[in-house]
Amino acid sequence: MIGLLRYALRSLWARRVTTLATAGGIALLVFVLAASSMLASGMRRTLARAGDESRAVVIGHDQFAEHRSSVPASVLGRVAAAPGIRKDASGQPLVTGETVTHLMLGEASKAHISTLQIRGVDANVLALRPNVRVVQGRMLQTGTAEAIVGRGLVGTSPELAIGRSIELSVSKPATIVGVFDAGGTVLDSEIWVDLHTARSAFGMEGSLSSVTAQLESPAAYDAFALPLTEDKQTGLDVMRESAYYNRLAEGVATIIITLGVLEALIFSLGAICATMIVFYGAVAQRRREVGVLRALGFRRRSILAAFLAESVVLSLAGGAVGMGCALFTPLLDFHLVNFVTGQDVAFHFHPDLDTLLRAVLVATSVGLVGGLFPAVRAARMAPVVAMRA
Repeated sequence: MIGLLRYALRSLWARRVTTLATAGGIALLVFVLAASSMLASGMRRTLARAGDESRAVVIGHDQFAEHRSSVPASVLGRVAAAPGIRKDASGQPLVTGETVTHLMLGEASKAHISTLQIRGVDANVLALRPNVRVVQGRMLQTGTAEAIVGRGLVGTSPELAIGRSIELSVSKPATIVGVFDAGGTVLDSEIWVDLHTARSAFGMEGSLSSVTAQLESPAAYDAFALPLTEDKQTGLDVMRESAYYNRLAEGVATIIITLGVLEALIFSLGAICATMIVFYGAVAQRRREVGVLRALGFRRRSILAAFLAESVVLSLAGGAVGMGCALFTPLLDFHLVNFVTGQDVAFHFHPDLDTLLRAVLVATSVGLVGGLFPAVRAARMAPVVAMRA
């Protein structure tokens, strides 16, 4: 049986032109499937990592995302008075109100992004988000028309550099004074400006988009949320910050995976057809060889196994090339619009074990399905008839 398998594998080299063409098609299939999976995983990871179980987000009732939400500024006091809030060293509750809106870059920009998410932040924003740190320049000063840019936006436009200004609205520029790093989360794709400056520039005086609270522990969430959601007149939705960002991630990840699967199905049909054509041709060319093998005593199931092994090896080789190309995608800086929020998000492709196993399974399946019928045909050949062909 080992000798038969060696014979089958050597035939791949003997037909190397068609072998390479078929392997290339399978490589493309695996690359598309793996890249779309890594794309969705990277987007989900970028969004989900911004959330924390011990922080809570308060937004307007039935509002899916912060940029669509508007709550009275007085809500900040209600949140600060809720039970379960952690206090800072001076005894003040760790809560912060923020505004979130979108801003289009001007026509003079040559950036690859189209929409910037602007977050108006208060003086205690870094206390609420300890994973964020300023890596270039300095932190913006409260009460001034200054801004800091997320690391994911650096280099995407000449306008988004320290010392440059961005127009928040007509005659209301903000000078960029620093760059912050949020640990590869979605916050890296935002621009932060002073809260009061943002409210004035975007006509949001007296309102907030959201209120974020640092809880004493994740277990304090229920006691914190109850008094805020009981008042139906105010109309507030409360959720863990981790749940909020996971919700934003699922929509875009589902769309990416669905599109990737549809493309992979189209490519897989082509790869299966190509594999069948190649191996039907191989069976026709090797009829006498198959007849000799049968005459030498090799059983039908051995012939079937040899042709299937040849097909699977070809598919796995193509799959390995496609997966190898896909593994280079994390080296790329990538921007994608989050269809849920409309925000341009900077992120990296994220490979994982599930993606690798899925790629191996798809490549193996293409080899098995594409090679099955030609292998059955070869196994059913009568020795005498095959040698006379």
